[in-house]
Amino acid sequence: MVNIGTPLTTVGKKALLCGSGELGKEIAIELQRYGIEVIALDRYENAPAMQVAHRSYTLSMLDGERLRQIIELEKPDYIIPEVEAIATPTLVELEKEGYSVTPTAKAAWLTMNREGIRRLAAEELGIKTSEYRFAETEQEFREAIAEIGIPCVVKPIMSSSGHGQSTVKCEQDIEPAWRCAQEGGRAGAGRVIVERFVDFDYEITLLTVRHSAGTTLLEPIGHHQVDGDYRESWQPQPMSPLARERAGEIARKITSALGGHGIFGVEMFIKGDEVIFSEVSPRPHDTGMVTMISQDLSEFALHARAVIGLPIPSVRFFGASASKAIVVEGDSDKVVFGNLDEVVAEEGVQIRLFGKPEVVGHRRFGVILATDETIEKALEKAERAYAKLKIEVLPRK
Repeated sequence: MVNIGTPLTTVGKKALLCGSGELGKEIAIELQRYGIEVIALDRYENAPAMQVAHRSYTLSMLDGERLRQIIELEKPDYIIPEVEAIATPTLVELEKEGYSVTPTAKAAWLTMNREGIRRLAAEELGIKTSEYRFAETEQEFREAIAEIGIPCVVKPIMSSSGHGQSTVKCEQDIEPAWRCAQEGGRAGAGRVIVERFVDFDYEITLLTVRHSAGTTLLEPIGHHQVDGDYRESWQPQPMSPLARERAGEIARKITSALGGHGIFGVEMFIKGDEVIFSEVSPRPHDTGMVTMISQDLSEFALHARAVIGLPIPSVRFFGASASKAIVVEGDSDKVVFGNLDEVVAEEGVQIRLFGKPEVVGHRRFGVILATDETIEKALEKAERAYAKLKIEVLPRK
């Protein structure tokens, strides 16, 4: 039996978010719909989830000592990682001491870096992946490329949103790829993974929810990325019955091995009926933001529901939908979005602005959502809405 008391009292339930970006913001909102008291953590002040949480703390999520201090002070009922770069050994210790980590501390630890999850999938579970090598030094990196061959994809073992990721297409790309990976890792310079380039027809995210009543697979999501960073997604991605069945088997196998309750974003490459596992995130996925318009329970609502122990008897899918990321470029702490009345003038269009405090380089600041009769029409509608959006990046003082 699940019981939830009044927030901000001794009988209330507390959730602590480790990471407070746009995904964490939506999780916080969904948790508060159930009367959960939310504490938001991130490495910078005024992160999106902090703006809606009951309380917040600013710290490096890799600072295990400080993370433990906050958790022991707040004594949360649920610890919910929203980013990869967390002091996972501390989470493992806290879980052993009785704290609840979503979905489990093991899942957070294994998926914090690409090495842990790739070895679990390929070497322990026997799931098909692309050929890969890990490298610690530039010499090992060059040797790995020689073994894997060109073209290949290079990624830091710990990063997100495509940071540090690049494709080596010729000999001249090798040195820049190493430098990019070292500069783009979440924890600074370190190990990288070199993957054989997969010749695929398309790639998907299969959102998989483990909850108190079982496991639920959502409609597959197709997506377009630029240097590993999501730009567009759509649902449902058309798949052959056999490919869909195989994708479901892989999703169930990897999420079962990770355990716990919550939503997982399982990424896979599809070539005809062949399915190749890529990555898994034990949390809502950026490509899954399309679910905010495509179904009655978004990935964030499903995550919140699963985390607090509620069953998910069904998910009602509304039909062809698309999302388009709003990416801002520049160096500013003041960004203005204009012409919003025209952006949402067309039927079946919504917009979400995340409220991020600044941009340095390029950063995702929002998302446009659209529905229509087909995914092609939904994508075109999202593109039309995006074209109407006016973005003004004002200079810093």
